Order: sequence, then structure tokens, then C-alpha cells
Amino acid sequence: MSTEPSLPLQPLQPAATGPLQGVRVLDLSRLVAGNMLTLQLADFGADVIKVEAAGSGDTLREWRETHADFQQGFDGWWRTYARNKRSLALDLRNAEAVGWLRRLMGTAQVLVESFRPGTLEAMGLGPDVLLAEHPRLVIVRLSGWGQSGPYRELPGFGSLIEGFSGFAHKHRSGDGVPQLPNLAMADMITGLTGAFATMTALREVEVRGGRGQVVDLSLLEPMLAIMGPDVSAYAATGVEGDPGRKIASPRGSYRCKDGLWVSMSGSTDAMARRVFEAIGRGPLFDDPRFATNAARLSNDKELDGMVADFIAGLPQAQCLAVFRSHGVTVGPIYAPSQLMADSHVAQRGVYVRVDSGDGSAPTVMHQVTPRLQGTPGSIRSTAPRRGQHTEELLRELGATPAQCASLKQQGGVECS
Repeated sequence: MSTEPSLPLQPLQPAATGPLQGVRVLDLSRLVAGNMLTLQLADFGADVIKVEAAGSGDTLREWRETHADFQQGFDGWWRTYARNKRSLALDLRNAEAVGWLRRLMGTAQVLVESFRPGTLEAMGLGPDVLLAEHPRLVIVRLSGWGQSGPYRELPGFGSLIEGFSGFAHKHRSGDGVPQLPNLAMADMITGLTGAFATMTALREVEVRGGRGQVVDLSLLEPMLAIMGPDVSAYAATGVEGDPGRKIASPRGSYRCKDGLWVSMSGSTDAMARRVFEAIGRGPLFDDPRFATNAARLSNDKELDGMVADFIAGLPQAQCLAVFRSHGVTVGPIYAPSQLMADSHVAQRGVYVRVDSGDGSAPTVMHQVTPRLQGTPGSIRSTAPRRGQHTEELLRELGATPAQCASLKQQGGVECS
């Protein structure tokens, strides 16, 4: 397979609108979860303003992949998760700059922040103050452990949450070492959960005529919500299950003859029967050891070996063809180069090439998701330079050129 993307260049749609047009979001968060949250809103038309620290900016800007073509590394995280946003760079230690921020809050429907709990209050911008001034404001407070509880002030990066939540315990290497996911899983899940929570709180304001409120969004609780019934089962039985135990059999990742891999799941009895038929062992389904999922799990080692041996004798393409001809749920395990070369991914337009706007090669990024037929989202602008929209936003708030110049001279704001 070719490793080169054959994706058409998708032009920006600066004039496009979306169902969230008219919603202004002030994003004071840093790193992944907040940017994932506000990306969902920005892609569907919200005016998301990244409020960044003058001189340094959002820490996500510094997450870079080493690459020979990019002397300072490839900033794919920022390019993707900051698209469709405007950048306002302020020094929050500057009283005049904070004054303009407070004025900006009066134009917003949503505020997202990820300071350590108590920081907003120490700045004189606690929810009681903000909601008194702006009673319809939705305030999303992102933290590792939540705004209450004995851990509220502890650092709460996603890696800690992925361990605490039981995910690492549940996913172990062959020698039993707990494994952290090789992606920002807790942050991404929290971002998606936060976007839903934001829209729920906005509906209370805009549709039901209610008041603004605080959304207490921890990294921990969305992660726990996806972990399945392990805790429920323990509470009911007093027994902790084997963390490596499968939920269905046959199910797993299998190496093909050509060194490529497939994933396959026989998670229902009907699907398991098809797997047996595909590997030439149809009568085994009537064997009491394999007739139900519980029985198959009890004899998983033997069953898994049969499936693995069969797959090991076929190259990936032939393996997929055989199983699919029997209606088995099977698919290839892909690296990025294979994923981009897949015809389904290409025809669906899952990834697009977008002009980076800085003279470098276009950036490949995921298309707006989910797909709304009547009011789709759009990619209207590339990720902003730090402070790119500072002066523009100050002018929108009524600042004069002299006031902008004075703030810049003080170091209260940064413009680029």
C-alpha cells in the first residue's frame, strides 16, 4: 500500500455557518480535553476564542512530533484541535487586560477553564461573581479529579486517570504489566463528554429559559463511565474478575501469514457459528464446550489457538476474504499509512488536506464529525498564531487604537 495520501486539497470555508452560529465560547483551558471540547463547538459554527497566556500560549502548541521536514517538530495536535478558533493572548496578571477579558465575558454564552480548582476564585472570577454579572453564562470547569473531594487539588493529567480508573489494570501486557493507552484517551473522552454537557446546559438557558450554571467536568468520571460493569459486578458479588478476561470468545487480534494483522469478534452465538464454519470446524458449535459464550470463554485458550492457527496460514487479504464470505465480523489492523490508503476511508472523506496557511505543506486532519445532513459543520480557518486575533477582538469590544497600543506596550496583550 502507498504511504502517500491521495487526498484532494479541501479549501477553507470562511463564510460557512453552522447550527451553533451566534454562540461565543471563551476557552481558557490548556492541552487536550478543553481543546477537544471546544473543537466540537467550533466545527459546528461557534465562535471559539482561545484565551492564551501572552508569551507562551496554550501548552498544546508545544506537543510536536519529530520530523525532518519540520525543524521544530510537527505540531499536528495544535493544527488539528485549534482549527476554527481565534486566539486572544493576554497577561492575566495585568489588571487592564483582565478588565478587557471580563468585558469579553459579557458577550459570551460559554466559558471553559482548566485551572487548578480555586484558581478562578483567587483571580476574582469565581462562578458566584461571574454568574451574578452574567446569569445566563455556562461555566465549564475542567479538572483531573473534580471541583470537590480530597483529591481536588492534586495534579490530574490523563495518564493518572487512566491508571486510577482501572483501565491500565484491565489492559496488561503478556507479563502482567498494566498498560497505559498510547493516546490521550481520558482527555479525548472528557472533551466529548464536555461538549455534550455544554449543549445540555445551553439548552436549559436558551430553550427552557433557565439560568446559567457550572459544569463540574473531571477527567475521572467520564473515564469511569466507559469502563463497563466491573465495579457493579464487584459490588454485587464481592469478587474481582480477572482483568484480562475477555468479554466474548472467539475475539482477538491475529497475525496473518504475511505479517499483517486482523481483528475478529464472535460476540454472538450466530457469529461464533460463522467463525467455526469459516475455519472448517462447523460441527464444533454443537460441542457443549463451545455452544454458548460462557462455555467458549471457559475454553477460550483452545478455541483461540484454533482461530490463530487458521489465520496464520493465510495472508491478510485472503484471510479477510474468507471470513467476510461467511459473514464474520473481521477487519484489518492498520498503521496510519494503511489507514490513509484504504478505499473506504478515501471515499467517505474521513481525512482531508487543509492549507496550513503558513507556507508549509497542507495538513491532513480528520473531517468534521459527526456528519449532520442538514446543518453540517465546516473547517473555516486554520489553527491561529498566538495572539493572531488579539487586536481584532479588542476592537470588537470598542478598544481604540491608542488603548490597544498601550496594552501592547505594557505587555498586557500579545498580537501577531
